[in-house]
Amino acid sequence: MKNIKINIAALVFFFTLFAAAALASCYQPSPLYGTWSDNQGNKIILSSDNTYTAIVIDTNGNTSNYSGGYTVLENIISFSRNDGNMNTEWDIRGGMLYLKWLDASGQEINLTLYHTA
Repeated sequence: MKNIKINIAALVFFFTLFAAAALASCYQPSPLYGTWSDNQGNKIILSSDNTYTAIVIDTNGNTSNYSGGYTVLENIISFSRNDGNMNTEWDIRGGMLYLKWLDASGQEINLTLYHTA
């Protein structure tokens, strides 16, 4: 009877260890992490701690700096900014990130950014 209790305890231990390893192997980092930029001077850095910094050239050619937090829900990314939250769809095709950015005056800027780091 004592051997059966030891075997059951060993089975429970190894099953728990296997389950923990299986769950840990399912984690995948977000493909959004890193630096994204283009040849016009637009740049967004998305960090794994859900913060970002961005330099965006608006429709008038003016440079604006943004920073704050971001959250992702499927293909929607929400940026917190000083002028409020901005929600936009994002898509990655190859090494390019496509999204629409709203400047301070509400003008939509279509960004095509390359993953640079």
